[in-house]
Amino acid sequence: MGKPVILAVDDDVSVLEMVVQDLRRQYGANYRIQRAASGQAALDTCDQLKKRGDVVALFVSDQRMPGMSGVEFLGKAMEIYPDAKRALLTAYADTEAAIQAINTAKINYYLTKPWDPPEERLYPVLNDLLETWKEDYKAPFEGLRVVGPRYTLRDHQVRDFLSRNQVPYVWLDPEQNAEGVDLLTRFKLDDHKLPVVLFGDGSYLVQPGQMELAGKIGLRTQATKEFYDLVIVGAGLAGLAAAVYGASEGLRTLIIEDEAPGGQAGSSSRIENYLGFPEGVRGEDLARRALIQATRFGAELLTQKATGVRTESNYNIVQLADGREVSCHACLIAVGVYYKRLATPGVERLTGAGVYYGATMTEARAYSGENVYIVGGANSAGQAAMYFSKYAKQVTMLVRGESLKASMSKYLIDQIAATSNIEVKACCQVLEAMGETRLSCLKICGPGGDETVEATGLFIFIGAAPNTDWLPDTIMRDSNGFLLSGNDLKVDGKMAKNWNQPREPYLLETSVPGIFVAGDVRHGSIKRVASAVGEGSISVQFIHQYLAHF
Repeated sequence: MGKPVILAVDDDVSVLEMVVQDLRRQYGANYRIQRAASGQAALDTCDQLKKRGDVVALFVSDQRMPGMSGVEFLGKAMEIYPDAKRALLTAYADTEAAIQAINTAKINYYLTKPWDPPEERLYPVLNDLLETWKEDYKAPFEGLRVVGPRYTLRDHQVRDFLSRNQVPYVWLDPEQNAEGVDLLTRFKLDDHKLPVVLFGDGSYLVQPGQMELAGKIGLRTQATKEFYDLVIVGAGLAGLAAAVYGASEGLRTLIIEDEAPGGQAGSSSRIENYLGFPEGVRGEDLARRALIQATRFGAELLTQKATGVRTESNYNIVQLADGREVSCHACLIAVGVYYKRLATPGVERLTGAGVYYGATMTEARAYSGENVYIVGGANSAGQAAMYFSKYAKQVTMLVRGESLKASMSKYLIDQIAATSNIEVKACCQVLEAMGETRLSCLKICGPGGDETVEATGLFIFIGAAPNTDWLPDTIMRDSNGFLLSGNDLKVDGKMAKNWNQPREPYLLETSVPGIFVAGDVRHGSIKRVASAVGEGSISVQFIHQYLAHF
């Protein structure tokens, strides 16, 4: 949205030009001056401005116009912009009609022509009108608007993608918000095809895919080069750390990430045990700083999904979801892990409609005054519980073990114990998620037997599974799918058969020469932020050793 608009309307072109010149001279610095040569043309302009999200501060209209008088126009314009001020230009003969229009069309003021000099007869009146308008005017949000119902998976995915990429937006649920309904009507959009993302220039996307949305909001979806020294798949903290050290040491570095920088840590509401942040740091802030640091050194972030990798003549080629490929000397796999699915009746059906995997801070404020359940007992679950406790009426943690001590840091356990609206239920699990179109209650079992409880939100943190299904079989994994590297490639003290080099693999190098691994996806990794950052950082040292052979 640009500057507020002053719209001048007159069918006499010479008079209209004089009005516009006077208005621009006095108000052009703070307002956009537009013109229309008839009442109907002015209404068409109003419709266009409304669709773009622009606001009209003042209408200045002549009374005597063919087809539609000034009074008629101002009455209709009031329906589109009810808060705009309205001034009528009249001849002396029209004074009585103008006075009557003050009541019928709620005109704020009428001016008789001519108004020379404007410093005495025009500007003082308009100044008062505009000052009064500014007192009551609240500038609308200028970012994106997402119109979609709360309990749908697509709506959640769009909002989560925007939030994690730190794109400001306003969310309007048409079931709860009249403005959302108004936007759908104004743009003639089907309320059965939601969500819709509306942009400040008047354009919109209906049920956008992730890559379509990424391109529209300005994320890079195509690499600038065909070849890089280092391609990093995954922009979690391990990948971002590798990008900082790789780019700062002169490597042409590309980061490929299909969701948002930061990985699981990026969705954490507060990380309090990371060195150098005694007051804690939000995961998204840490990721944002790391990305800025990497890009300042020349690293490039590509919003795309990697679908495969292959090796040809000592070069590694990463295949992308859009069919393109990028080549590199060395590739670092830092894709992290995802939360395991909860195989419980009703959970899959209600995912996105009250059931979510991960922290999804996007949803927290929507649960103000409601009952939220969290499944899991590790740090990520504890951080989510603390965050939701700021908004929810009650947060209940369902833990399969006897306590939190075996899987959660002590500082989080202490915080949870000191928070009055968090309850920890040990030796408990979910038996069923219930609800027609959205989650309404849960059936849980515990030491006291089975019970059904009211619940509007269920957030699941039940362990990590590696995101490695897209990789070729030549990259060795353990029995759980985590990637093997370095000495872990040895079987009974001997290198695995598919290692085809005379040298031993470098630390963090996988079974395919030149392909390295760092972070949570690596077999034996310690699932902590500092460990991921450390592995990403030191991986560059071994990548340099590998590149020294070229």
